[in-house]
Amino acid sequence: MEMKKRLTLELRNKKPGEIKELVLDNCRADDGKIVGLSSDFENLEFLSMININLLSVSNLPKLNKLRKLELSDNRISGGLEVLAERTPNLTHLNLSGNKIKDINTLEPLKKLPNLRSLDLFNCEVTMLLNYRESVFGLLPQLTYLDGFDADDQEAPDSDPEADGEGLEDDYDENGDEGEEEDEDEEDELDEEVVDDDDDEEDLDGEEEEEGVDDEVKPLECLSFLVAPSGTC
Repeated sequence: MEMKKRLTLELRNKKPGEIKELVLDNCRADDGKIVGLSSDFENLEFLSMININLLSVSNLPKLNKLRKLELSDNRISGGLEVLAERTPNLTHLNLSGNKIKDINTLEPLKKLPNLRSLDLFNCEVTMLLNYRESVFGLLPQLTYLDGFDADDQEAPDSDPEADGEGLEDDYDENGDEGEEEDEDEEDELDEEVVDDDDDEEDLDGEEEEEGVDDEVKPLECLSFLVAPSGTC
């Protein structure tokens, strides 16, 4: 799908100034350039143009409020100085899978004072000796490069357990264990009640037997009335 047509579909009868997020992934750029996108998208904060066969960002319009720009899986090899001029408040830039080969190509990004995260996965520049140290030295405003900081600590937003799912799992496990313990206690109480009932039955049985003996013995003692030779 051509980029202009995709833009029309994404607008959905809205005005460009009402759009804050715009995804144009997998559409076709015109001769490797951005087309149809204008500075009328003045409130745009997130722009994604992944795998659109982009060769250059020279046609990127002025987007003062843009904070996150996704440009992975294109064929960009340079011309990044445009970003400092057109997107001065950029904080996240993804250039993974492009044709960036040299550290010097990234030098224009020094003019992006708010840039905190830069991704260069699958770019040739990542194969250079001391790549990470060189990029952090060139761009001191960076906090994360390829998802990790200078001390190799992973960025929080890339942690799959950051949303608290692990806590829910722990809660469920503890809850299950608590239920099992309660069930065990109930079973023990039931057994004690049954034992008490058995004891009461045994006592009742003994009392009944004793009662029968008491009734029989007086009859035996009266047998002398019938047989004089008998003794009680």
